[in-house]
Amino acid sequence: MNASIDLSRRRFVATSAVIGSGLLLGFRLGAGHAKPVAAAADVRANAWVQIAPGGGVTLFCQRNEMGQDVHTALTMLIAEELGVAPAAVKVEQAPVDPVYVNKLLGAQITGGSTSVRDGWDTLRQAGAAARTMLVGAAAAQWKVPAAECRVADGHVVHGDRKLAFGALATAAATQPVPKDVALKPRSEFSVIGKPLPRLDGADKARGRTVFGIDVKQPGMLHAALAQCPVLGGKVASFDASAVEKRAGVRKVVSIGEGVAVIADHWWTAKSALADVKIQWDEGAAAKLDSAAIFALLDGARDQPGAVVKHTGDVDAAFAKTKPIEARYTSQMLAHMTLEPQNCTARVSNQGVEVWASTQFPQGAQGVAAQAAGVKPEQVHIHSQFIGGGFGRRLDVDYVGQAVAIAKAMPGTPVKLIWTREDDVHHDVYRPPSLHLMRGAVADGRVVAFTQKMISPSITNRMFPGVVKDGIDGFMTEGAVNLTYAIPNLDLRTVIQEVGLKVGYWRSVSNALNAFAIECFIDELSVAAGKNPLEFRLAMLDALPRQRAVLERAAKDAGWSDKPPSGHAFGVASMECYDTHLALVAEVSGSAQKVRLERLAFAVDPGIAVHPDQVVAQLQGGAVSGLINALRSKITLKDGRVEQSNFHDFTIPRMPEMPAISVALLEGGDKPGGMGEVGVPLVAPAIANAVFALTGRRIRSLPLADGGIAFA
Repeated sequence: MNASIDLSRRRFVATSAVIGSGLLLGFRLGAGHAKPVAAAADVRANAWVQIAPGGGVTLFCQRNEMGQDVHTALTMLIAEELGVAPAAVKVEQAPVDPVYVNKLLGAQITGGSTSVRDGWDTLRQAGAAARTMLVGAAAAQWKVPAAECRVADGHVVHGDRKLAFGALATAAATQPVPKDVALKPRSEFSVIGKPLPRLDGADKARGRTVFGIDVKQPGMLHAALAQCPVLGGKVASFDASAVEKRAGVRKVVSIGEGVAVIADHWWTAKSALADVKIQWDEGAAAKLDSAAIFALLDGARDQPGAVVKHTGDVDAAFAKTKPIEARYTSQMLAHMTLEPQNCTARVSNQGVEVWASTQFPQGAQGVAAQAAGVKPEQVHIHSQFIGGGFGRRLDVDYVGQAVAIAKAMPGTPVKLIWTREDDVHHDVYRPPSLHLMRGAVADGRVVAFTQKMISPSITNRMFPGVVKDGIDGFMTEGAVNLTYAIPNLDLRTVIQEVGLKVGYWRSVSNALNAFAIECFIDELSVAAGKNPLEFRLAMLDALPRQRAVLERAAKDAGWSDKPPSGHAFGVASMECYDTHLALVAEVSGSAQKVRLERLAFAVDPGIAVHPDQVVAQLQGGAVSGLINALRSKITLKDGRVEQSNFHDFTIPRMPEMPAISVALLEGGDKPGGMGEVGVPLVAPAIANAVFALTGRRIRSLPLADGGIAFA
């Protein structure tokens, strides 16, 4: 995900609060000057960093951990300015509160590769403000100028004297909150950009980390849920007489979209569910299939669409030279999170408690409140570690289901777990897309280029107020940020709904648009009689950072116009999430069977806050990119998803993984996003390499549908 949300009416202001005798520092949305606020029972919800009288430092992490390691990266931002070792900082997950709204997305969301970008200034300022107040307290005690003091290893130091942060916490809380704080220059960084083991690694390696599916509560019951096999269908009637008195079964309930069995153990619930007789109202989607979905997209091809980016006069340019045209499509995809959807909920007279793996705790609170019939402030979300998000857990359907089921057992926690088959059959799928491409070359260069992307809008469903004048910012990703200098350009999108719920999938439309654009650029290079690498470089004179990563990727891959027999290279290049990157794929084999030999990335994220995790995110993103590229797809027949598990929604196996190299360049003054950038370029780089090897141009994903077998 990536979008620019206008937050001109919102601004962060510093506040501090006394918790007992400790220092709590945070930022709250709203207008006004920084000032102390009174202690309150829930004041921790309004803070980023807490320093306890005993010396412990706590970061209340505003983003959810799903493998991308925000617990380490965001801690590094605090630790750099505060003057403590990252390992000395305790991390607690922040609750739902307006203070934690992601200013790049406009809601309390973990997504869009925004966690570090959003926290870059905010968290460093929080750490620097706390440092300033601690130094002020020490200077007052020593009766020396604050400018003569410094911080080191959790102490304020003046000459040979030093005081631990804990000893200063109470006094620091009475210091005025600084309006302007000096942040360290990059040349003085001692934490940011340095090697550091991930802070949650040891617990995860030892099985101590609690994910949503691991949650246990006293007296907890378990629920299994049957949902209509047709997407969007609902319960017409059900007969549970065969299981209601079965040992261990507590209750059978309908929640409209499905029937749930509540039991002492999950397997008891699941086994009993199989014997419940359910009649379904299949709804309007009962006749929907994949061919009909793509026919709907094709039927919108003549719509003018919304202009995403426009320069020059494409009609005049095309009048002077024969246009080259192509049609590209991308398939629907399931998220296939390793941890299937699950949620534990308790509904009582005191309110609602929810334990869930979610990327959108604010949304989870809202849907839980709606399901329970209470106000949002009566819902407490306990965000858990996430065993794979990839955008799936931006949706909170499973949270609403769990709360609706738990209402049947007042005061008792109930854990709902989906099966893998549930997860595949009731996902919110990556949208299918159609891309109509048109271009022209003259004198070895692109003189005109158009794209019309036709696709359903995820945002229309989830955040309808964000879509304005036909523009969904999450559909324009990968197009609006086109890096190539093309004099006559016209990029458009057409929103065409297809009758099913679609959702954000890792890198969203960056992957959809990159496949079409980077493959079509390759087609134009062939038409121009140019090397595809040099063809791209010639359009990047005004973007030295983009040019640098493209040159480096080619160098590291050993790019050659005349590779060894049976080998070929393919290249793709783009900027996404404020990060510049390029990828060269090397393949071998023949038209009968292609082997992936290597993926060589070069990336410029501006500043790599946690370099090891930058590399890890690119490598993990490459695996998601292979899911997008090779074989995986979701297809529908009679409104039913035909795939059900990993046997027919195939993901890459270890023997299929190519070598992945990552060259890290840092050419900017702030960090770019990293969580999704490894995904988009994999499919076009491989497709372009396959063309170079076999002469076969594949214009649809997955590539295996184009007749290519991958070893």
